[in-house]
Amino acid sequence: MVLKPRLVVLDEPTSALDRSVQAQIVDLLRDLQARHGLAYLFISHDLKVVRALSNEVIVMKDGRVVEHGSTEQLFSAPREDYTRALLAAAFNLETVGEAAAPR
Repeated sequence: MVLKPRLVVLDEPTSALDRSVQAQIVDLLRDLQARHGLAYLFISHDLKVVRALSNEVIVMKDGRVVEHGSTEQLFSAPREDYTRALLAAAFNLETVGEAAAPR
């Protein structure tokens, strides 16, 4: 029997890997996606990997959707404070509140 899935669920597939191996896995997943027309449901806390692999993103907090949209829109202009805080933490950015606070 040959499996030909259309959707593959990936839950933290690169979480325990170093950055160079993560990059190899992301490249492999992209290649498999292109060759086999796969869609991925990619679950991760690593926003750098999410950004590299995803077309659309859903941000969740406490089991509820906080924000969703295209990867480009969500990473370049997040609408929700929670999403902005996640991005700031992941990419070492200042949040709006931190930028305004005296140092």
